[in-house]
Amino acid sequence: MDSSHYPYSIYITNTTNQFQNQRSFSFLQSHRLHIHIPMTTGGGGGGGGSAVGVQIHHQTRMALPDFLQSVNLKYVKLGYHYLISNLLTLFLVPLILVTLIQVSQTTDLHHLWLHLQYNLLTILTCSAVLVFGLTLYAVTRPRAVYLLDSACFRPAEHLKAPFRSFMDHSRLTGDFEESSLDFQRKILERSGLGEETYVPEAMHSIPPQPSMAAARAEAEQVMFGALDNLFHNTSLKPKDIGILIVNCSLFNPTPSLSAMIVNKYKLRGNIRSFNLGGMGCSAGVIAVDLAKDLLQVHRNTYAVVVSTENITQNWYFGNKKSMLIPNCLFRVGCSALLLSNKPADRRRAKYRLVHVVRTHRGADDKAFRCVYQEQDDAGKTGVSLSKDLMAIAGGALKTNITTLGPLVLPISEQLLFFVTLLMKKLFKADVKPYIPDFKLAFDHFCIHAGGRAVIDELEKNLQLRSEHVEASRMTLHRFGNTSSSSIWYELAYIEAKGRMKKGNRVWQIAFGSGFKCNSAVWQALGNIKPSPNGPWEDCIDKYPVEIIT
Repeated sequence: MDSSHYPYSIYITNTTNQFQNQRSFSFLQSHRLHIHIPMTTGGGGGGGGSAVGVQIHHQTRMALPDFLQSVNLKYVKLGYHYLISNLLTLFLVPLILVTLIQVSQTTDLHHLWLHLQYNLLTILTCSAVLVFGLTLYAVTRPRAVYLLDSACFRPAEHLKAPFRSFMDHSRLTGDFEESSLDFQRKILERSGLGEETYVPEAMHSIPPQPSMAAARAEAEQVMFGALDNLFHNTSLKPKDIGILIVNCSLFNPTPSLSAMIVNKYKLRGNIRSFNLGGMGCSAGVIAVDLAKDLLQVHRNTYAVVVSTENITQNWYFGNKKSMLIPNCLFRVGCSALLLSNKPADRRRAKYRLVHVVRTHRGADDKAFRCVYQEQDDAGKTGVSLSKDLMAIAGGALKTNITTLGPLVLPISEQLLFFVTLLMKKLFKADVKPYIPDFKLAFDHFCIHAGGRAVIDELEKNLQLRSEHVEASRMTLHRFGNTSSSSIWYELAYIEAKGRMKKGNRVWQIAFGSGFKCNSAVWQALGNIKPSPNGPWEDCIDKYPVEIIT
């Protein structure tokens, strides 16, 4: 047979190994190849064997993408973005140059100077108005808030809770049914957590010892550990702190956690201290927003924000599935921030706070109850997570970015969104809603490490790439869900990788009970280096790791 008639033909002699035939057939099946076999028989050379001509027509359901077209489209979009964003500059600069050239050619500058000399009153009036306007602007404009440094607590090695130890301890407590143990095992395997997360000392005991004393000991350990690190790295004297804000959702003893810090570090008597409770995993951004407002009122002041969650007294020992999930996700962690409104601190600050946007969906009953602390039928207390949680979080995020978008997105993206909305509303055109490209507004993303599903959904809905959610995934893997402090472990990851450059913008997104979605936007004031004794110091070279779920 002439093989030129079959440019994709394969000739298989009857001496071919059976294993190779099977493997070839499997390959053909996997690629959905349609095979046409014209048979030829007869006494050919080489022992009179018969040959089989196999013509393959390769049909695929999905064609490969046109990479040239996609690349061209990418550059067209980037060109459009730069053109629209700089349109005003491109228009005004030539206009000003032409005007100056025209004036210099037609106006006698000597006569203009003489005219101004004889109109001294006009000059003085204009100068006074200008000085008054500049003074009014300087007095009334918002004061810049700087982040001098942040510190995250890294627990001791003996507090690590590998999966096997976690399950063994859960079984030995005697509180969980076999179905509950199996449920927790499945959640752990799919959670995105690694083998090196931490649980408090009380949970390592058999049986666990969730006492008030143990809960206080956990709070002191994590808060004082983070603050000691912060004070050491910034050389700040505790007496210089003017504002102290502590947030912890589930553990609120008397005296408060903020009072514990005042007592430990002997802070000054007129310190303005606040203790935020019950506000969930987004309370860290709320605390930053409160600090920002206080720093607008009190001049030349330092503010310290401490964000943590307490595990000891909030472990669930029942068998209700929706209340077992927090056991598998929440782990020990704490962050401490040093903020300042002193202009002189700009030189040594890491970041400047640009925006804080808060969204509260508590008026809706489903949103209010989707993360709810309650007792089960056996009287055991825990936090229940609703099946509607992801949908509610998506709605809260949509509301949040609707407010945030006009503040941060370039005019090119806002224009595309407006045109799409106009076509849909006025002309009833069948067009998909335009999803703004937030990658044009931010260089880094710190998505609350609440769980793998949360990160997956935001990566998909915001059309992010894997590198944009790397910090969130690695934080979840290494430290678990540390509640309101997780976004600071993520920022520390980006710094430890050396990726934070001068002018970069970072978007912190956090979700919390109530239901709330809060955003904070920071701008790097220099090329940021990781602070000493950071949470990633002993393991950053191992990351990123491949997460198998």
